[in-house]
Order: sequence, then C-alpha cells, then structure tokens
Amino acid sequence: MTEMRTERDSMGDVQVPAKAYYGAQTQRAVENFPVSGWSLAPGLIHAMGVVKYACGIANRDLGKLTDTGKNRLDDSQIEAMLAACREVSEGKLDAEFPVDVFQTGSGTSSNMNVNEVIANRAIEIHGGDRFAAEKVIHPNDHVNMGQSTNDTFPTAIHVAVGVAIEQQLIPALTRMAEALRQKAEQWDQIIKIGRTHLMDATPLRLGQEIGGFARQIELSIKRATQARDAVLELPVGGTAVGSGINTHPEFGSRVAAVVAEETGLEFIEAVDHFEANAQRDGLVDSHGGLTTIANTLFNVANNIRWLGSGPRCGFFELKLPSRQPGSSIMPGKVNPVMCESMMQVAARVIGNGQTITMSGAAGGNFQLNIMMPVMGHVTLESVQLLSSSVESFIDFLIEDMEANEEACNGAVEQSLSMVTSLNPYIGYEKASKLAKEAFASGETIRELCQSQEILPEEQLTEALDPMRMTEPQE
Repeated sequence: MTEMRTERDSMGDVQVPAKAYYGAQTQRAVENFPVSGWSLAPGLIHAMGVVKYACGIANRDLGKLTDTGKNRLDDSQIEAMLAACREVSEGKLDAEFPVDVFQTGSGTSSNMNVNEVIANRAIEIHGGDRFAAEKVIHPNDHVNMGQSTNDTFPTAIHVAVGVAIEQQLIPALTRMAEALRQKAEQWDQIIKIGRTHLMDATPLRLGQEIGGFARQIELSIKRATQARDAVLELPVGGTAVGSGINTHPEFGSRVAAVVAEETGLEFIEAVDHFEANAQRDGLVDSHGGLTTIANTLFNVANNIRWLGSGPRCGFFELKLPSRQPGSSIMPGKVNPVMCESMMQVAARVIGNGQTITMSGAAGGNFQLNIMMPVMGHVTLESVQLLSSSVESFIDFLIEDMEANEEACNGAVEQSLSMVTSLNPYIGYEKASKLAKEAFASGETIRELCQSQEILPEEQLTEALDPMRMTEPQE
C-alpha cells in the first residue's frame, strides 16, 4: 500500500501520498472526481507553469513578493519559486498532476494542484522541509499571488492552445500542403475524367484535382492561424470577477508580456477583463477553425480513398501505399487505412466542436464559465489529433502515393460528358441527343460523331481534345 502523510487545508486534515509534491486540496479533488481517469493534458500543465512563472516575475518586479508582512520572500526564495515554475513548464513534474478533467468547472482543483506542487518543490529547492505544516513558500499567498483560478486557468488554456497550434498544427498543415502541391505539379499532364454527383463529367488533369486538395490545406493553414490568434488575449489580471481585486493594475499587462516572451507568440492583456473572465468566446472561435480544418481533412482523405478504390473494380486512379493486410478472411486485400484513420480523427474533432459550442453557450453565467476544464481538454485534444493525423498521412500515404496514368486516361474517351465541348458547334439540344444515342449504342462520343459526320474530322479532333477541355478557351 502507498505510504501516506497528513496535510491540512481550511477543511481539515487529508491523507496524501507520502512522496507527492501536491497537497490537501489536490487530494480532495482526486477523491471527489474519480470520473474518467483523464488528467489534464500535459500541454495545459506546462502552460500553467509558464503562466505561474510569468506571474512570479510580475509580482517580483512590482515588489509584491518582498513587501513586509506575511507575504515577504527573500530573493533566494523567489528564485526557488521561479525555478519550480520552470520545472512545471518543462514537464519535469508531470506525474504530480492527477486531477481528473471532469472536476470543478473553473479549474480551481487544477490551479491549486499547480500551486501546491510549485510551493512544495520551491521549498525543497530552497533547502527547506516541504513536509512542514508551515509553508514558508505558500501555494496561495505566494504562488497564487494577485491571481484567481477564474483568470489564470483560462489564461493557461489560451496559452496552451495557442502554442499547440503554432508548434504542431501549422507546421503539419504546411508540410501537407507542400507535399500535395509537389504531387500536383508532378501529375499536371495526366488527363482523367471529372466526376460530379458521383457521375461522369468533363475531363481535367490529375494535377488540377490534387492541386485543389493542396489549396484546401493552404486555406486550412490560414484557418489555423486565425484559430491561434483567437486566443491571444489573456484574462490574467481580472482575478475573481474581472475587477482585478487584490492585484496590481499593471499585473495583467506584465504577465502577458512575459508569456509572450516565453512562447514567442503575441499574447496580450485582455482588452476587457469582464468579458475575458466571464466568456470563452475566443476558445469557441478558435475551435471553430479546427472544426473547419477537420471538415477539410475528412473531405481530402475521403476523395483520395475513392480515387484509390479498386484495384480492379474501382477507380484506381491513385495507387495508395500498402500499409498492412486489410482483411482477416480475404487474402491479399489491402485497405486505405490512412484515409480511414484521418476520417475518424476528423469525426472526433467535429464532435469536440459540439462540446465546445455547448460549453461556451450554456456554461457561462454572469462572471464565470464553469465548463473550462473540458473545453481546454477537447481543444488541445483536437489540435493534437489533427497534427498527428496529418503527419502520419504525409509519411505513410502522400509521399509514396502514385498516379495510375493508364486508369486515368482509360476512362476519358468513355465519358458521355465529352459531348459538352460540342455545345458551341452543334448546340445543347443536339449534343444531349448524341449523348443518349452513344449511351444506348455503347459507342463513344467520338465514334458516334464520326459515323454521323457531325463535324469535319479536323474540327472534331480539336473539339474533342481532352487536354484542351481542361482549360478555358476563347
């Protein structure tokens, strides 16, 4: 059995694992919320470390930590506290954050979890006894100075989301767009048949089709950038309700400046702290961009899946890399597993969007939204899933994907929509009649036109040139 120690908070004694850096309030949350087994995402914990570090710097520079009275720390204690914040931000204490995602809606349990860990680790770094009842570096008085969960926890969510989008999602999408653009250029002279409503349409080039996918991802990069920018305003400095009670007027701006310097992103103090504390519209906006990106990725993956269908009874215009056996009963069958994986990721992210939307709309009353832990969790999950899925899709599908030029070319002449290019010569009605005759007889449009001498051969050749059909003509 785990050895325990006794810790005390305002509600009395609590038994805490003997070696844990966290204390009584964390343990109460662990006992109160045995819900999912999901602790906060590491990225959010690390962001909380960054925010606490920035708060410590601001309080130090404003002279708040060296005031006379109970809150006074000496320089070495302040440095120990900042060092402990660094360790949290660098992931060195990740095992110390066991609180379930589905906890108090403000995130107070996790905020206090961070405060307790930083305080006890700081005491240890300073050479003191972290198990002593009197905390010489206190989780509330020092680590949480000038703060409330209500402003620092959403601040940490914003920082974590902004950093994750910048460092994970945007690079992954950029790489995907480049990979697709390379394939589009490589296959620019391969003619294939278009499809609308899943029915045969006029020709286009395979490079044009893949280029369309590349443009979808390029637009996704813009949406990811907008999603990042939607969380750049930080609520910190508003404390409990947005009024800034118990903090310095410059605190919010100073913290935002340090966070910006630490992350390289343009975080700023919230324009209006009452809005920033009470509402999570920025997070809803941010995930809206992620939802749109998920829609795009689902579409691209599904189209590639269809284009690779076969190999004998489908389109098979793209040869997708074989990643694994596709059936436990059908020998030799290979499935488009990377497409299917990405489509499932997209479905999950779209579902997360529903969680975010409901939480933002219904979870906020007056001066606080009480759905923040789950909002932070699903947003960071969405960023991580999208980023990892895109990287895998590039590595295991796009880079080794090949064009089946024979299959692409083979369907072009068979399309009844080839007749579309005859409209300027013979009109829509006559062209429509030819299409029906060709379908009934099994002839191609070209063969039927030749047998009926619809146009002189030279003119017919020009009109039915598939390459010519892939560009506007004067």
